[in-house]
Amino acid sequence: MDYLFTLKYQLAAEDSDHEALVERLAAAGCDDATIGVGLPGRIALTFTRDSANAWSAIYSALQDVKEAVPGARLVEAAPDFVGLTDAADLTGMSRQNMRKLMLGHAQEFPQPVHEGNPSLWHLGDILAWLMERDGYSIDSALLETARTAKQVNLAKEARHLDTKLNRKLDELVA
Repeated sequence: MDYLFTLKYQLAAEDSDHEALVERLAAAGCDDATIGVGLPGRIALTFTRDSANAWSAIYSALQDVKEAVPGARLVEAAPDFVGLTDAADLTGMSRQNMRKLMLGHAQEFPQPVHEGNPSLWHLGDILAWLMERDGYSIDSALLETARTAKQVNLAKEARHLDTKLNRKLDELVA
C-alpha cells in the first residue's frame, strides 16, 4: 500500500549545496520523495512510499534520510499537527462542518495540543474520533499514517524531557 507523508528537517551548515543534497537523497533511497528546499537551512521531503504499513514506510524513510544527510535534525513528521481547516480538507468536509462538530461535541471532541490562533490538534485523534461515529468514512491509510507521524513527533520531543520532572508531572497532568 502507498503511504503519503512528509518529513521536515533542519540542515547542518555543510549541507547547503541543494543539488548535491538531492543526489545523495536519491542514492540513499529517497527517490520516492518530492524534495522542497524553500526555507534556508530546511528541507521537506514528501514521500509516497509503498510498504506493508505506515510505520515501516516512515521508519525506512527516516533511515534513508539519516544515511544521506547524517547532520540533519528532524523537525516534524506529517500529517500530524492540523488546524480545523486542514482536518476538514483531509476528511472531505467543510471547515464549518468540522467546527460545528467540535462545538457540538465539546466534551468528546479531541482536545487541541495548542489552543490559540490557530488551535492545533493531532490529526490522528480527530480521524479516530470521526471513525467512531456513524456516517464518516475515514481513509485507513491516512489514519494509520497520522497516528504513526504523531508517535514519531512525540518520540522526538520525549528525548528532551527531564525524567525526574516528568515522573512528578505525570501524576498531575493525567
